[in-house]
Amino acid sequence: MAQKPSIPKGTRDFSPKEVTQRNYIFNTIKEVFELYGFQPIETPSFENSTTLMGKYGDEGDRLIFKILNSGDYLDKVDETLLSAKDSLKVTNQISEKALRYDLTVPFARYVVQHQNDIVFPFKRYQMQPVWRADRPQKGRFREFYQCDADVVGSKGLWQEVEFVQLYDAVFSKLHLVGTTIKINNRKILAGIAEIIGEKDKLIDFTVALDKLDKIGAEGVAKEMLEKGISKKAIEKVTPLFNLQGSNVDKLNQLEDLLSNSEVGKQGVADLKFVVSTVENFGLQTASLELDVTLARGLNYYTGAIIEVSAPKGVEMGSIGGGGRYDDLTGVFGLKDVSGVGISFGLDRIYLVLEELNLFKDVALPTPKVLFLNYGEKEATLCMKALMVLRAKGIKTELYPESDKLKKQMHYANRREIPFVVMVGVNELENNNFTLKNMHTGDQQICNLEELLKITTQL
Repeated sequence: MAQKPSIPKGTRDFSPKEVTQRNYIFNTIKEVFELYGFQPIETPSFENSTTLMGKYGDEGDRLIFKILNSGDYLDKVDETLLSAKDSLKVTNQISEKALRYDLTVPFARYVVQHQNDIVFPFKRYQMQPVWRADRPQKGRFREFYQCDADVVGSKGLWQEVEFVQLYDAVFSKLHLVGTTIKINNRKILAGIAEIIGEKDKLIDFTVALDKLDKIGAEGVAKEMLEKGISKKAIEKVTPLFNLQGSNVDKLNQLEDLLSNSEVGKQGVADLKFVVSTVENFGLQTASLELDVTLARGLNYYTGAIIEVSAPKGVEMGSIGGGGRYDDLTGVFGLKDVSGVGISFGLDRIYLVLEELNLFKDVALPTPKVLFLNYGEKEATLCMKALMVLRAKGIKTELYPESDKLKKQMHYANRREIPFVVMVGVNELENNNFTLKNMHTGDQQICNLEELLKITTQL
């Protein structure tokens, strides 16, 4: 007996209904991206390993899917490396390419490679799949879509303001009420690391802090200790994560606490502008919250960092996130080009909308009219009429075989097609059509002109 086929863990098939619902999210995000002036680009699904490796930190690098070289990929590997089982060095020799981990680093590569053709500031959006060798669980897949928007070539903080508004606009259009847009600044985190005496361990500090919602405060403290951050420093930083009051109150408290850190004060000043401006103009359905524990573990962030959480009561990780990166293009040779961007996690957004029953008004793309097939001559007349209807934008379909009428009607019902057209002997002789309403059962005889007029008005 043949083995039942399967797909790799962390990947999924999508039914017509699911694809339609996903396209609803894609189209909503795309509409808002273009409303805000962003242009579309696409990049390859895989990049040279040198493009990706070293851009996400050690943990991110381990999650990158490597692609084996073509042919006998072991042929040129040093025998001593194979016998030593040094997987890292062996991988470097047998794999020169990798599936993209996100869309931001490939975008930075794109900007550098096409810098002479780009008008700066360059506003791009990109909606493509990415791959991560992560442990699959609810809301976390090995293949998933990101919908990114970035601006490079400007240091102006107005873009951070617009990105918060853009998040709010998309979730409002999706009727997803109650999302929380969390915001922080890596300069503030750098300032905290400085005042607790752990300036040189900023990366370890932020990587551990980024896991707060997953492993809790005790887990974060344990990881920091394992990374060499002193117990005294951890105790000193704890009060900073219990700030109370409004966003402005928290920023004022941070300003006092970071008074001896220039980088920390700059981070507070940047956030004050963004937060006060957003609050001045207001948001439709989302709320903006300063979260000093927000770290986002990716190493390339240097300024504002943003993360969006689902409405309360929905257990789901972040459904969006992003931030500012002052010199990501620098690793590819183009210095001092600041950028800022955000990403929508389409797959998690889908799960949230599904849980909240927000797809109820999203209908499958279904033909409006099905022409039944009574035989070759009848089907020929149907095809002529069908072409006229399609030319007018009416979704139509011809049943492909002259099966029993009951079977064809069953097909129409299963597909939820509202109208069928019947062409039998009488209709063929008189060059007309019988149109049946599948909901009411009503039938009427009409010529092609009348059929076009009726179906156009349906």
